[in-house]
Amino acid sequence: MSQQGGRPTGPTGPGPEDEWWGQLYDDASDDTGPAPAADSLDDRFASAAGAVNAGGPGAEAPQPPPAPDPRGAPGSPVLPTQRRTPPPTPEAAPPTPSSGTGAPAGSPPAPEPPSNPSRPDAATATPATPAIPSGPTAAPAYGAWTPVAPEPLTPTGDEPEDEAAAAARASGLGPLPPPIPSRAYVGTRPPTYDAEPTALPAADPDDLDALVPDTVLDGARYGACTLRAVSVRGDSARYRGEPRRDALLTARFGAGERALVLVALATGVRTAPGAHLAAAEVCRWIGAAVGRSHERLTADIRAARRADLKAGLHRLTDRGLGKLRAAATEQGLDPDDYAATLRCLLLSGDPECRTRVFFGVGPGGLFRLRDREWQDIEPEVTEVKGEPVLGFGSPPHETPDGDRLTMDLGIPTPPSPYEPAPEPPREPFRFRTSVARPGDVLLLCGTGFAEPLRGEPGLRAHLADRWSGPEPPGLTAYLADTQVRVKGYADDRTAVAVWEA
Repeated sequence: MSQQGGRPTGPTGPGPEDEWWGQLYDDASDDTGPAPAADSLDDRFASAAGAVNAGGPGAEAPQPPPAPDPRGAPGSPVLPTQRRTPPPTPEAAPPTPSSGTGAPAGSPPAPEPPSNPSRPDAATATPATPAIPSGPTAAPAYGAWTPVAPEPLTPTGDEPEDEAAAAARASGLGPLPPPIPSRAYVGTRPPTYDAEPTALPAADPDDLDALVPDTVLDGARYGACTLRAVSVRGDSARYRGEPRRDALLTARFGAGERALVLVALATGVRTAPGAHLAAAEVCRWIGAAVGRSHERLTADIRAARRADLKAGLHRLTDRGLGKLRAAATEQGLDPDDYAATLRCLLLSGDPECRTRVFFGVGPGGLFRLRDREWQDIEPEVTEVKGEPVLGFGSPPHETPDGDRLTMDLGIPTPPSPYEPAPEPPREPFRFRTSVARPGDVLLLCGTGFAEPLRGEPGLRAHLADRWSGPEPPGLTAYLADTQVRVKGYADDRTAVAVWEA
């Protein structure tokens, strides 16, 4: 075995394939050690190029005149045009029919190897040009390969159309244009405050759980709807270093078609120091109450039992706000300061169920985008005067409208430890069920987003353009859309949007 590897042999000696193998790796071939100055890399390239381009029976193009052999005149210079960088391992062309030795026709015969193969004669050493076997697996020789032009990047008209392109062409409709980019602000003038947060809220080292992040972003896809939810600290709070007063809770209870998705948003009192804590507490309480009764709520939503839903959710809302006032009394706070508005949305995980349920207490907004037009579908309520509102205290079993109040959702009513028992705020209960259509966008939001949407036509037009596409925006795009600013509106922005498939 030589230094390069084993020598393949046949049963009776070297076969036809062993002949060219022996020329490459036979111990009798010239060594690849040091060579005289005349045998340079350029000389080897010129010799190999001349052997490859030599004319023969298979030649198809005229060959250039051979370069002068520097070995014939020692010390003769090599022309600059002859200096080319060869590949790491030059390959020769296959043997021609006129040559049976593996060397191309017309090439000079290789000299006999010296007696000492480790020390070749500098005057007679000539680099051997190994022959490569012809056949299906033979590699092309250097100089005989023609690069293939890359495929055109633009269609030439001969390519087959895909199904989407063929359908668009048949219908006469072109590809859908990309959505317009979101804007920094709308209106005639830019807002007063900076677009990015400026100051962080003050922190108490003993109560770090009271800190809330500047932005909360969430999303999901269940049933026939896609959900996007965001709550962002207002520009004025970002400038003054105040915490975000809005709270946002997204939760799923159950699985599969019996899953129930709850989205709750609450807003604390503007001037109260613990407004963000009250908003977060009422969201957690309503979430726990809905989660414990999600199976019954899911069944009522799928069966469209509107009366039962209204009565049961009314009770849940009243109890949640009542517990909030009780917690304020326990902490020695004014119940009117430790309070919050509450707005919730219930979505079924059943793809066949398109009933969306809204309920809550306090101002805000409920909108629907249909056919690129905004509809304000906020439930109308009457001002509370004198008589208790339904659900405050001990309500009757049935209202004049026929809503039965037998659905207590399995939550007992314990006696109040406070005397007299604190009553919930005298805010009317808001309830609405909506049957969604494919392509609808349902938007639930607090006052910080509802007011600029009602007051600035440019914002409505911009969001209608952005949200009327065939696909809902991603989380990042939705965050950018809800942060389009309007001068004069700098409160927290909390918005929950549902796209119907």
